[in-house]
Amino acid sequence: MKAIRIGCGAGYAGDRIDPAKELVKKGNLDYLILEGLAERTTAIAQLQKSEDADKGYGAFLEERMEELLPLCKEKGTTLITNLGAANPKAALKHVERIKKELKLDSLLAAAVTGSDVLEQILPTDNKIWETKEKLSDTELDIISADAYLGVEQILPALKEGADIIITGRVADPSLFLAAMVYEFSWELNDWHKLGKGTIFSHLLECAAQVTGGYFADTYYKQIDDLWNVGLPIVEINEDGEGFITKTPGTGGNVTVQTCKEQLLYEVMNPSEYITPDVTADFSNVYFTEEEPNVIRVENGSGRERTDTLKVTLGVDKGYLGEGMISYAGHHALERSKLAEKIIQERIKKRSLRFTDIKYELLGLNALHGSTSSNERIEPYEVLLRVAALAEDKYQAEQIGNEVESLWLNGPGGPGGVRKNTKRVISAYSTLIARESIESHMITKDEGLNGTNPAERNRPRPIWG
Repeated sequence: MKAIRIGCGAGYAGDRIDPAKELVKKGNLDYLILEGLAERTTAIAQLQKSEDADKGYGAFLEERMEELLPLCKEKGTTLITNLGAANPKAALKHVERIKKELKLDSLLAAAVTGSDVLEQILPTDNKIWETKEKLSDTELDIISADAYLGVEQILPALKEGADIIITGRVADPSLFLAAMVYEFSWELNDWHKLGKGTIFSHLLECAAQVTGGYFADTYYKQIDDLWNVGLPIVEINEDGEGFITKTPGTGGNVTVQTCKEQLLYEVMNPSEYITPDVTADFSNVYFTEEEPNVIRVENGSGRERTDTLKVTLGVDKGYLGEGMISYAGHHALERSKLAEKIIQERIKKRSLRFTDIKYELLGLNALHGSTSSNERIEPYEVLLRVAALAEDKYQAEQIGNEVESLWLNGPGGPGGVRKNTKRVISAYSTLIARESIESHMITKDEGLNGTNPAERNRPRPIWG
């Protein structure tokens, strides 16, 4: 029975690159998937694109392509990534340049567009999940809207024999599921197989999380050689059956427990995990250890997909200003609290205007706020952080300036000061009708220039 191997080489935008190289070298992969977008990541990329038409793709796209394309060429591995972010066309342009520099012109690269739906969605009465407002009525400063595309939009590039596929916003599991649907010729309404494939895809999508990263602690859940944690590989056959493992010779562990935790990660209802492709059912899945770091996955399923797609809205929230200053030694806590009081009074005195402000003592109440139990704690060192949101950059900058002024105008013995001001883009959510999507697959010259796609297909290893 035909089977393929799919590896995840990145689970977020800033993931490490060297484990991905090891994965391609040792994983015997048919497909390498790089997942690099979060909700705000795409919105920020849209902002970058609005400022420069040649920007708006993933921050590490070029570095990843330079490091991985020669290996993918050598091993016959197809690379699929959503690092096109807000600008897959610009990403394709840079990939073509890298191909030329590395003498990899025989590789066919394709971009998938269509996730940018700002023009389609703004005039609608679709509701914003977080505020319950209609889009047509909201006063939020919406700067972007990106729909989560699915397998259907990636398939044309696979059918053209593309070796490198660059997408914008695509649902994370769909990046992996597309390879399964293409290789096994699964029907797009075979909900049972699509559900099975989505479960494997969900296990893969966060990269090292399923091999022990994010899972580990120092007592109850120990993981081997986490400094060298390997990346996950799924081997799956045309019936949707298979197992999950990791790069040979690397650290980390794939266990029944790591798989259980990843299966439920970011899942509200295990019996109804909604993706653009299928409503997957995780509720009856079980895992069996066949051998160390080889876990068989069984009993997944799925039901009909929805008529709508999720959309992430990028909302301009102004600017965030922050400043940090440390105190150590005797009465460090009292001095940091005095510094906080000084900032509060300075804000009143200067009539600074903020839409929100937060004071926190890192290590004491930064994560849990007033619920932290700190009555018995007398820290030796304290880091005061003050952060505020403002509508304009000047107001936001004043927080850092006031914290810095504590050097000579506040309690004695301060440590290092840091300050920073940045634009804030928040992510909101809504839905869009599936039929509103207009997706296109493009290559270098928006065509294959007469090349026969069949000439680009490579023989694939078979496991059974």
